[in-house]
Amino acid sequence: MNKNRSDLKTKLQVKDHFLSGELFNLLHDEELDMLYTDPVPEELAKYYESENYISHTDAKRSFVDRIYQMVKYWSVRSKMNLVESHVVGKKVLLDIGAGTGDFLLYAKKRGWSVSGIETNSSARALAKAKDLDLFKERPGGLIPKPTAISLWHVLEHLPDPKEYLKWIHTQLEEQGILIIAVPNFKSWDAKHYQSDWAAYDVPRHLWHFSKKSILELTNHHFFVEDIKPMVFDSFYVSLLSEKYRNGKSNLIRAFFNGLRSNMAAWSSGEFSSLIYVLRKR
Repeated sequence: MNKNRSDLKTKLQVKDHFLSGELFNLLHDEELDMLYTDPVPEELAKYYESENYISHTDAKRSFVDRIYQMVKYWSVRSKMNLVESHVVGKKVLLDIGAGTGDFLLYAKKRGWSVSGIETNSSARALAKAKDLDLFKERPGGLIPKPTAISLWHVLEHLPDPKEYLKWIHTQLEEQGILIIAVPNFKSWDAKHYQSDWAAYDVPRHLWHFSKKSILELTNHHFFVEDIKPMVFDSFYVSLLSEKYRNGKSNLIRAFFNGLRSNMAAWSSGEFSSLIYVLRKR
């Protein structure tokens, strides 16, 4: 991760389909089996400044928005069940990249003491309307030590994941768990759509992970307790990828490509997105 980027080979050139239309290179670190977005824009925040950035809104304007929001409300229960099945001791949760706060709100209803970090002011305002006060930055010693910390599709956005993981290790209670969910560029749908794969989402996604890279980045401070698939992601990502490739969302083709990706992953383990359950060493 700290390597000289000039030594890395370009694997793909990918367009920012979502906002700017700019082209970015994906550089391959063969040792980690990880891709780096290059160049990293100096003003990265402006690439999030859109009312259509779905994780920062509760919008239901488009068909894709409605699909996303419908699944979001279903998935928070699944996520919470996963967390609760691994937590030992007190129910104290820190969600990093909390968005508009729906996961934390559900956890709170289940009896958890919750806190969250969200850098986007619009998302924080929507969470505030749900009586959730999110931190803009790391809260330091302002909160109780969590027994669980979650990053749902967040690690790929962080400027320095390695440093952030070290900080997380200091914050967690002993025997605490860390949940990381990230896209997997080794999946069938990633290989099928190639530069049009929506989960590359450059330049907002600075890093693109494989299983190997996640295990290498975390093994000094955590051990892997479980790896779970995010089965729905292949369908949602395929729907967006169809739009990027063909100019419109083809629901039928996206469904069958999402299904094909999941079927391939049942034997390979390479689902479109993966959840890593990590225990503090």
